[in-house]
Amino acid sequence: MSKRRIVFCVVAVAALLAVAGAMFVIGRGHTVYFDNVTAEYGGMEYKAPHRIEVYVDGERVAKLAARERGMVTTIGQGFDMTINVTQEKDGETLSYQVHLNLPYSMDGIIVNLPMLLAGQPQEAWLSEFIQTVVEEEEEEEVPGGGEDDGLGIGGEEGLEMSDEFEV
Repeated sequence: MSKRRIVFCVVAVAALLAVAGAMFVIGRGHTVYFDNVTAEYGGMEYKAPHRIEVYVDGERVAKLAARERGMVTTIGQGFDMTINVTQEKDGETLSYQVHLNLPYSMDGIIVNLPMLLAGQPQEAWLSEFIQTVVEEEEEEEVPGGGEDDGLGIGGEEGLEMSDEFEV
């Protein structure tokens, strides 16, 4: 093998690794769920505001009353959002600018907004969304179980059997 060919192969592999690394960092998608629920941390209770609106890139992605959840799908390891909070019905609305760095290891992320706005540490307001799968039990069909099979021969009616057998 010539030196030129070896150099070309090494450069090609390095370029592919660089593209893969860049796509891992900037191309990873996350689903971020926003919770507006009352939560406890460190012995203190943080009440859910009356209404929270979440804007990402100028677009409203969630309008949450107390005990509601919204979501947004984002690409990359961080994103900026604007949070408008109304503590009480017909109360004053306060606006917050927030930047979140999203963990590499989580696809579904739950952000508790009252805890985030209270300035609590990340372990208080961030958790992983784990979807539970509910398996439905299938009813087993028993052949000749007394149900009509649509041909009119199931159950008690239909074909009659004779005790006589001719050969």
